[in-house]
Amino acid sequence: MDKTEGAIFFQLDPDYNREMTDDQPTADDTGDLLFEVLTPLGFRVRVTRSYWELIVTVKRPAMAGRENDVKDALENPGEIRQSRNDPAVYLFYKPERIGRWVCAVAKQLDGKGFLITAYPTDAVKEGEHIWPK
Repeated sequence: MDKTEGAIFFQLDPDYNREMTDDQPTADDTGDLLFEVLTPLGFRVRVTRSYWELIVTVKRPAMAGRENDVKDALENPGEIRQSRNDPAVYLFYKPERIGRWVCAVAKQLDGKGFLITAYPTDAVKEGEHIWPK
């Protein structure tokens, strides 16, 4: 039996492990910028329209129409945790109501950041609590 039978594969963000350099096109260059916010950790997170479309059509359809919730989670989180698997990845949690949060997951490289994914959740994941101290 083929071990991949029944498996679902997702294409990861092509920028996830790519280093950001000054000569690479940015969202500003392409006119594709959806939003850019400054996080409490002091780095900016940029999200392009095309990547947001990937999030809401493939990764997390429940986030369709919730761009402002994601911006708010990045700018004004209730808490931030650092990923246990990748120290450059941060999980920004914004409470929605008792027992529910919006989580925006962003990666920082060389002072620049990009959104990996965002999702509604009923649990805060483990990881080092880094903000607020």
